[in-house]
Amino acid sequence: MRLYSQKHVDKKALKGARIAILGYGSQGRAHALNLKDSGCDVVVGVRKGGVSWKKARRDGLEVAEPSRAVAGADVIAMLVPDLAQKDLYQSIRKSLKSGAMLLFAHGFNIHFRQIKPRPDLDVVLIAPKGPGDLVRRQYTQGRGVPCLLAVAQDASGKAQARALAYAHGIGGTRGGVLETSFAEETETDLFGEQAVLCGGATELVVKGFETLVEAGYQPEVAYYECLHELKLIVDLLHEGGLAKMHQFISETAKYGDLTRGPRIVDERVKNEMRKVLKEVQSGKFARQWIRENAAGRANYQRLLHEDVDRQIEKVGAALRARMPWLNEKRA
Repeated sequence: MRLYSQKHVDKKALKGARIAILGYGSQGRAHALNLKDSGCDVVVGVRKGGVSWKKARRDGLEVAEPSRAVAGADVIAMLVPDLAQKDLYQSIRKSLKSGAMLLFAHGFNIHFRQIKPRPDLDVVLIAPKGPGDLVRRQYTQGRGVPCLLAVAQDASGKAQARALAYAHGIGGTRGGVLETSFAEETETDLFGEQAVLCGGATELVVKGFETLVEAGYQPEVAYYECLHELKLIVDLLHEGGLAKMHQFISETAKYGDLTRGPRIVDERVKNEMRKVLKEVQSGKFARQWIRENAAGRANYQRLLHEDVDRQIEKVGAALRARMPWLNEKRA
């Protein structure tokens, strides 16, 4: 394991570098503002006159259309959505100067060969292990979200040093920067989203809620028990792992955890996780998602509508309305 901190950063690696941030969504905004606050020369590349253009300008950033933003840039960060990156790269590839560094926050397009960068470019990955809002918030608090670092192509001979300097600029070295590969980052990220963080966790919550409601319990009580309280447990896990969770829950809860948890998430579930991982590793998931996008996303939109059109969402909305602090704008 190679874990880098602030002491490993070559402060001269990006000295005087022009950094073009393409996209101004969750990650794009966080990277641009953090780099600017770190003293870097930043330009945001987005569609002229759009919502992102106006937002970036309000945030005090220089803004230009992508083709102009990348002209002469030393670093080009591809922070638009995964399935928009291929076309964007094709539109700017001739404008990139030789020796520039093409940077990604997720390895999807390089690992699955949707983008085949010019051989004279450095190609690196700096992937914060958290959403953009957290990347920005922790930076302003003097903290940092840990990042993953990978180098797919080192045309300059300085790709790793430049990538680490970029991670330092967004605050990643405060939390630690772990060396990986594009393949490892992409496959573990997709698996984690599908099996645990998003797909697994949300389905567990919904199925628990439905089990209680179908047994005759009040939906509001079921919501508090299966969704609202989950944050308390996740916070403990995040802060101190399984040991801290066990420290702060009751003996009864611990006994139920240890004796009933393995019955819920059992070997059959783990076998399904293995299948999901194989679909990620083989590229089956990527091909399916690319086809879905190319076909207009009709199935995706249907599934998304069905996912939020549930009783737990209606009950939750009413209960959360009584807790307005949940929606207070984060500083």
